[in-house]
Amino acid sequence: MTRAEVLVIGAGPAGIAAATAAATNGSEVIVLDDNLAPGGQIWRESIAPASDGGPRQRALDALRRSGAQVLPGRSVFSAEASGVVQTLEETTSRVEEFRFDKLILATGARERFLPFPGWTLPGVLGAGGLQALVRGGYSVAGKRIVVAGTGPLLLAVAAHLAADRATIATVLEQASLQQLTPFVLSLLRDPAKLMQGASYRRKLWRTPYRTGCWVVEAVAAGNGHSLTAARITDGSTTWTEPCDLLAFGYHLVPNTQIAELLGCTLRGSFVEVDASQRTSLANVFCAGEPTGIAGLEAALVQGEIAGLVCAGRPATALHKRAAAARALGLRMEKAFALRNELRSLPHADTLVCRCEDVPFGDLEFRTGWTDAKLQTRCGMGPCQGRVCGPAVEHLLGWRPVSVRQPLSPVPLEALCMHGETTEVIHRDQGSI
Repeated sequence: MTRAEVLVIGAGPAGIAAATAAATNGSEVIVLDDNLAPGGQIWRESIAPASDGGPRQRALDALRRSGAQVLPGRSVFSAEASGVVQTLEETTSRVEEFRFDKLILATGARERFLPFPGWTLPGVLGAGGLQALVRGGYSVAGKRIVVAGTGPLLLAVAAHLAADRATIATVLEQASLQQLTPFVLSLLRDPAKLMQGASYRRKLWRTPYRTGCWVVEAVAAGNGHSLTAARITDGSTTWTEPCDLLAFGYHLVPNTQIAELLGCTLRGSFVEVDASQRTSLANVFCAGEPTGIAGLEAALVQGEIAGLVCAGRPATALHKRAAAARALGLRMEKAFALRNELRSLPHADTLVCRCEDVPFGDLEFRTGWTDAKLQTRCGMGPCQGRVCGPAVEHLLGWRPVSVRQPLSPVPLEALCMHGETTEVIHRDQGSI
């Protein structure tokens, strides 16, 4: 058992900001993250060395100087409101326990996938997932790619793929131009974000950016195993776009499983917090995407507020920035709301739950999540509904009825070994 005055779960921008603020102001801080290096999805480490001294590097340098202890490769599978968190250390398959006085959840978000015919073909990937593969060394040079779905990340992903010498055939945004216009106009009050979006568009000046369009099918070659094209519609006309890869994603879904397991109150799909980022549990705080999808700046300021409050420092000077970031998130939510037509994409034989091979036809006439699990095992595979859950919620309106531990698969051997021995994590282990 390792005790932490402040335990931070997640080492993305929000977690880094929270840990840095708390540790710099005198708290003993431990950070747990399931990746092998801090940065999260948005600041994921690349095989290319970082040399620009940008926001990512400055944040990591500040974290390193703060004295916070970062333990990578820890997957949290159990959490109790009494103040205990259990993790699986992935390289050794060892179970570890951490007891906290204060807990900051900075668990980020994941991509939302909506099923359509052919979405499980090789060559069809999540937009963020493909970007992560490229950062890890996968080459897209010379490949023709369709980027589709919804959300501001589409342009960013497409621009980064183009910088890695891919040919971006088209970028498809399912939201209509009429739906997007108020959001774009609101960015006039935030020139930095407007310029960022414009810079991405300049890098893609030869690439068509089509609003009100979406993929209805991924088309395979004659052998049925190789992606050759994407069938696209604008609601009235349908056409085929040849491609080697299809990168898609329908905005983001917050990772709230740990918060739900602890018993934190949710507001819709998000963790409810006050101005200090405190949840309904007095010693549990939450920052970043689990409180609302609002982007990098929101994650950083919310994380800093949570860290300061945990260290007993005032954070009221940051509340105005945090409120502005939350307002941006609400405008994004409205601008990129999913259209009803996406509910009719899957056919009866289209897989919805990839872990358990459950087609849409097996779910249509079920009465809810519990009935579906009992009859089809939908949501009971290794991903524990993280992929099919948001899809089923959009398609059928079902919300998960419970979150149970373990939150991720744990080898039985690891649990048995944990019952026999107690491991102690030393201060210098896993530091960055």
